Amino acid sequence: MTSGAFDRATAIGRLGTDEFDVLVVGGGITGAGVALDAASRGLRTALVERHDFASGTSSKSSKLVHGGLRYLQQREVRLVYEALHERHIALRNAPHLVRVLPFLIPVLSKDGLVNPKLARALGSALWMYDLTGGVRIGKIHRRISKQRALEHMPSLRTANVAAAYLYYDAQTDDARLTLTIARTAAEHGAVVVNHASVDALHKDAGRLTGATVSVDGDTVEVRARAVVNATGVWSDEVRALDEGTHPHSIRPAKGIHITVPWHKVRNDIAAIIPVPKDRRSIFVVPWGDFTYVGTTDTDYDGPIDDPQCTPDDVRYLLDAVNLALDEPLSEADILGTWAGLRPLISGGSVGEKTADLSRKHAVRVSDSGLVTVTGGKLTTYRRMASDTVDRVVDALGTGGRCRTKRVRLVGAAGPTVSNEHLARRYGSLASDVLALETADPTLAEALVPGLPYRRSEAVYAVREEMARTLDDVLSRRTRARLLAREATARVADDVAALIGAELGWDATHIAREVGTFRSALAEERSAAGLPETALDESIGA
Repeated sequence: MTSGAFDRATAIGRLGTDEFDVLVVGGGITGAGVALDAASRGLRTALVERHDFASGTSSKSSKLVHGGLRYLQQREVRLVYEALHERHIALRNAPHLVRVLPFLIPVLSKDGLVNPKLARALGSALWMYDLTGGVRIGKIHRRISKQRALEHMPSLRTANVAAAYLYYDAQTDDARLTLTIARTAAEHGAVVVNHASVDALHKDAGRLTGATVSVDGDTVEVRARAVVNATGVWSDEVRALDEGTHPHSIRPAKGIHITVPWHKVRNDIAAIIPVPKDRRSIFVVPWGDFTYVGTTDTDYDGPIDDPQCTPDDVRYLLDAVNLALDEPLSEADILGTWAGLRPLISGGSVGEKTADLSRKHAVRVSDSGLVTVTGGKLTTYRRMASDTVDRVVDALGTGGRCRTKRVRLVGAAGPTVSNEHLARRYGSLASDVLALETADPTLAEALVPGLPYRRSEAVYAVREEMARTLDDVLSRRTRARLLAREATARVADDVAALIGAELGWDATHIAREVGTFRSALAEERSAAGLPETALDESIGA
């Protein structure tokens, strides 16, 4: 059973009574990583997240733990090497959450002809990719025949496939990875609280001494010797609390994805499809009974709290993937969408595309001692956290060296269950979920018809994973909203009643949660210009 270290009420109580070495602001993948790194070094650590863990960019990525082939084209060899090194560590420390995933790169011909220069360049890039990290996981790329390529993805336009390359990267559920890192930080002694926002930073003689945090309608004064700003695209807002002016240091780049029924694409492995005349590629990635397609990488200047897919975004992805498919996808096939903002560091040339900006991270320390980490990507979170905590250790004079290379995440060790779905999401903690079903067999029923999630997972999310809202459960503890928006909306009342019984909600609160959730889904669908009903009957076909 779990240790109780991830108990929200206890954590809130400690926020106001304990004195911390470091307060981490932001509960995305970077902030959770910083909290784990700091706590594993023996630093008294607290983490607060304004909304839910991974509710921003960290739940809206391509869900890949990878080096990034295109960064080799940008001559970011060191970044790729670092990312592939981190991929190896993630596979070792979180084998229940991060898994090797084969990728297909079809060599597409035009009028039956293949550009030999492009084919050679692709082969050379893959050899470099292997040398910078593929060898570590024992997987080397190879060229395969047209027939083998079509066996992996029979929906490809047959006449245009000349051959293909096969190489290897890794996949994860980004929101669950982030949550598990936060839980592991708590196991190492960190105080971790979601739905807790920083309203002000405190200073004494010009040096930071803590923050005012609002949580559950109350105000808590948190004392800390150091404060880390790990809020991604919101980092300038936290810097403004410290510096008094908005620094405008972040250049957000929007990425979007669409989900379609797997049988429309029939890819048993992931694929990378080149976008002609755009110097970009899109991912086509299987996810159970679904396939998701993404991502765009475009400048964004709208509200950062709730980025949306637009009709242009959707059309770009459909046009790109349909160039490679025998039977085109349409808006009516889209079951879910998601949009996220990458916190890229501004300072590039005027007119430079966000796709060409570096994914390197940067750590800066303000005059008052605020440590801000920006940039980077999901795969390199652990390295970002290490570099950040190194700066905290330098300032505090205590903490020692990074230890997270060998810290296995919660659920990674020990026996697991035979249920593959639960084992892949919870690892050795899956038995705790099954125990709920033993006590109440109705919890083994589907949470959303057509999706693999079980009612027990919603109850477990509230009891053990700090889920506080309907959206927490249906968007991040499970990924139902991303996979099948309309089917998820239809069961919102039932799910709200289920978790409301755990959280002490009355009928008014349940109705408010359902209304807020369904309104958000309707806005998401409308912003993308999608029809009001999707092919829910295609789920699991």
